[in-house]
Amino acid sequence: MNPTPLTDQASPLDRQQAERLSRLVEALSPGQASWVSGYLAGLAAAGQPAAPAAAGPDAGARITILYGSETGNAEAIAERARVRAVERGLQARAVDMADYKPRELRQERLVMIVTATHGEGEPPDPAEGFHEFVHGRKAPKLEGTRFAVLALGDSSYEHFCRTGREFDQRLAALGAERIHERVDCDVDFEEGAERWIERALDAFARHAEPAPSNVVAFTGSGERQGTVHDRKNPFHAEVLENLVLNGRGSDKETRHIELSLEGSGLTFEPGDVLCMVAQNRPETVAELIGTLGLSGEETVAGPRGEVTLAEALTHDYEITTLTPPFLEAWAQASGAEALQALTGEGRRREMLEFAHGRHVVDVVGQFPVTGLTAQQFVDMLRRLQPREYSIASSHNANPDEVHLTVAAVRYHSHGRDRHGVASTWLADSVSEGDTVPVYVQRNKHFRLPSDPSTPVIMIGPGTGVAPFRAFVEERECRGAGGRNWLFFGDRRFRTDFLYQTEWQRWLRDGVLDRLDVAFSRDGRDKVYVQDRMRENAAELYAWLQDGAHVYVCGDAERMAPDVHRALIEIVAGEGGLGEEQATDYVKGLQRDRRYQRDVY
Repeated sequence: MNPTPLTDQASPLDRQQAERLSRLVEALSPGQASWVSGYLAGLAAAGQPAAPAAAGPDAGARITILYGSETGNAEAIAERARVRAVERGLQARAVDMADYKPRELRQERLVMIVTATHGEGEPPDPAEGFHEFVHGRKAPKLEGTRFAVLALGDSSYEHFCRTGREFDQRLAALGAERIHERVDCDVDFEEGAERWIERALDAFARHAEPAPSNVVAFTGSGERQGTVHDRKNPFHAEVLENLVLNGRGSDKETRHIELSLEGSGLTFEPGDVLCMVAQNRPETVAELIGTLGLSGEETVAGPRGEVTLAEALTHDYEITTLTPPFLEAWAQASGAEALQALTGEGRRREMLEFAHGRHVVDVVGQFPVTGLTAQQFVDMLRRLQPREYSIASSHNANPDEVHLTVAAVRYHSHGRDRHGVASTWLADSVSEGDTVPVYVQRNKHFRLPSDPSTPVIMIGPGTGVAPFRAFVEERECRGAGGRNWLFFGDRRFRTDFLYQTEWQRWLRDGVLDRLDVAFSRDGRDKVYVQDRMRENAAELYAWLQDGAHVYVCGDAERMAPDVHRALIEIVAGEGGLGEEQATDYVKGLQRDRRYQRDVY
């Protein structure tokens, strides 16, 4: 290509920028230049201000797709919807709720919301600020706005898809028009999300502004070469090491697992998640088939096509977690009054209390159904979901490996021994030299600060320490000068101090500046990480005032709320603030991404 030199044209670029751009353009083929032109036009279109309200009800507008994502699923769906909209010739942008400026909402005319629900019915951390704004007194009236909501959740929790329902109800209350009915998706969300995208875009297409003809549906995939490994096409990683971290006499079993990624093309950053496509235990499968009175050789049609029932129950379906949809289906098939009473209107809490500690085999055995075919049975089940583990290593320090910290889940309830699907599969059935199917899931809301001189406070009891091993490895590898402070807790110092020698080495070498530990079973009184935080309140607050970023990883039910409460108390006490002011201070940390959580 021989374009006119940019330096000879009227241009907003300085000479250095113009020369760099000219060199790039000269190196492009005509097809590449056309692609870049469309990509830049797409970026420009995405950066335009929202179209102002017009008098006519069908005035054109851009579609804004807002997503609230904890694990990346909502983000992926939102990006898919954006691409589909642009492919239809419509203007659309996808925006993280954490990055969205709430004042723009009053100008929006077409809004699609894709949001997960976290924990016990809470919005994902990145969506919390926008959720609070929409439900607050400053929320604008939205007459003239049209919207649709896709809610993601897990039906095994009481407040299934509550955040999506709340957005749906609130936008309608603010005067917006629901242009397509809300859809609530369980963890097996792919098909429901696909239908929602197409049908919602059908409704929006009558009102959306056409995109410029040269805009392309850029997804970023052009930057990646070779095979993409994901849920449908995982990489089979060789197990390099699988060892128990706990000492002799511990009542816990925590494993350090190292996998080879050589040849996979997979990369990751500290804070990312490794997803593992696990399988159910052979003993659990055999017991369920026997209780059903089937042979296991029956052919069923499932996600991998036609396979035997035994294969389907091993690889394709959830046979441990007892979900409300399965209970409802089994109540209808069995006609059991006790089950039907649990599945009545407003009985969700009672249903989940019944499900707690029970597996599918318990219900099948207690409430037998005669004449049920293998196909009818698997149609009641939820798809087996990949298990997610925080990555415990730095890619820069170990470029061909990924490390995990996995607690084997074993317990006894209702007369049976129970086993975590992936954790005990790894512990009992996977040896060095075996392979396990994996892929990486990005976690952009759990990232080290971009400035290597920034202080970092990490709070991770038990296996929650995994990403912080990756953080410290990364900071050491990069020679980052920022101070590092770890709060770690577990049951006993002698047997449960995970990665003890590594932390002590990092302390000795000055990579880790502070280490405060809490072992709850070693003394008369139980001591937890939040207690150590309070004991060091003055210094912790000084680190915050010095710009420290705070990270929390681990149990969402008890630990994370207790740590959050302790953080507010420390800010109030050391900063001389009232409860409301201290809460606002901590919310400010979250808004500025100086307080990030990876809790489960």
